[in-house]
Amino acid sequence: MLADIHTSSVIAILPCNDLDAAEAWWNRLGFKRLNDQNHDDYRMLSDPEGASIHLTKAVDGWVVRGRNPFGVYIYTSRVDELAKVAEDATIRKSGTPKHTPWGMYEIALNGPDDLLVRIGWPSRLLPGETCPARDA
Repeated sequence: MLADIHTSSVIAILPCNDLDAAEAWWNRLGFKRLNDQNHDDYRMLSDPEGASIHLTKAVDGWVVRGRNPFGVYIYTSRVDELAKVAEDATIRKSGTPKHTPWGMYEIALNGPDDLLVRIGWPSRLLPGETCPARDA
C-alpha cells in the first residue's frame, strides 16, 4: 500500500467522469482505496504488489468517451489473472493475452471512460517462454 513505499515512483492521475464507476472497475483488478482515505473528488488506489493509480473528477467535457487520449500500462507478471478478471473489457476479439513483436506478453483493456489499459510482462521472464521477436 502507499504507506509502504520506500523508493521513488511515477503514478498516473486519471481524470474520470464517474469516480464511483471508475473505482469499482479498478477494484476488479485488485486496486483498493486505503481505509483512512476519504476524499470525494480524489481517490488513491493501490494493489497488493505496490502499484498505484490516482483518480480525480474530470472537468465537464474534458474526457469524452470514444476520444479519451489517456492510457496506462500495468507492468505485472499477473497478466493472465488480470485478463481473466476483466475479460469483458478486452479490446482484442480473442480476449486473451498475446506475445508481441517488442517482447511483451500483454493484453489491452477498455477501461473507465474508454481509457486504454494495457497489462503486460516481458515474454522472456515468463516460465518456459522465450521472446518471439528474438527467436524469429
